[in-house]
Amino acid sequence: MFTSAEDQKQKVIVLAGPTAIGKTELSLAVAEEFGCEIISMDSMQIYKYMDIGTAKPTVAERRRVPHHLVDFVEPAELYNVGCYVSDARRVIKEVAGRSRLPMLVGGTGMYMTRLLDGIFELPDVPQKVRNQVQNLLQEKGHAYLHAELEKVDPQSAARIHHNDSQRLTRAMEIWQATGVPWSRHLQIEQEERAKQRAGYEVLKIGLNRDRTELYARINKRVEIMVEQGILPEVENLLAMGYSRELNPMQSIGYKHMVNYIDKIWQWDESLAYLARDTRRYAKRQLTWFGRDEEINWFRPDDIEAVRRILSKFVRH
Repeated sequence: MFTSAEDQKQKVIVLAGPTAIGKTELSLAVAEEFGCEIISMDSMQIYKYMDIGTAKPTVAERRRVPHHLVDFVEPAELYNVGCYVSDARRVIKEVAGRSRLPMLVGGTGMYMTRLLDGIFELPDVPQKVRNQVQNLLQEKGHAYLHAELEKVDPQSAARIHHNDSQRLTRAMEIWQATGVPWSRHLQIEQEERAKQRAGYEVLKIGLNRDRTELYARINKRVEIMVEQGILPEVENLLAMGYSRELNPMQSIGYKHMVNYIDKIWQWDESLAYLARDTRRYAKRQLTWFGRDEEINWFRPDDIEAVRRILSKFVRH
């Protein structure tokens, strides 16, 4: 089993990057060489019957290397990041139990962050409490509310400017709703994240290209999707009874085909908007991953450098 001898942390590889960057090709080569099984980190590839628009690994690719969390959720089924975290933790354990190395591959940054750092949600604040705090702010002013916060949560008061309405009211709402200071909630979150991280030793690899090159690959991917039959795929989903309003049907590629089918856009418009929206999505993905200082960045064709860092990680 791929665990470190010192503290028995489970080794996990993450291969992340924007859509169309070249994750699939590299992940297959790496998985075969280092004895990995691939765990999808993609919020769309989970869905059945949605293959072309999600650029799902082909049957041949899945024969080369075992893939998990792909093609197993009905499009109408509710599935969220909490479901993913639970499923991914289970699969990581199963893969490790076979003495294989789990490798998370995909572009859904939220999945990566919540899986590795844990899920922590502040309690819901009743609307009644929100209204009370807003009324207090309007009637008494910022200085008064800040002084009240200082009495019950001095740590939050010290870091929140008295004119910062949003954070000031948020801190007071949390105190009023829970009786626990916001600063304490944040401390609990940090403790939970540390506890979650204690179970994994993670190597994060990020892929990036020149922006012009990436956008050209995105445009080419749109052409390939059309050739492979993205339109018939969406027509089939509608014929199976899946609503246009489902979240998966509102995703990139699917909503564009629906808008063409519904005569909202012409064919050329649909493809132009599809390419544009995919480029915008890739930019958002790069922004998300770019904030993660733990990611080691490579070009997709720099496989020797990737091999070196992986070899060091596996041997450690």
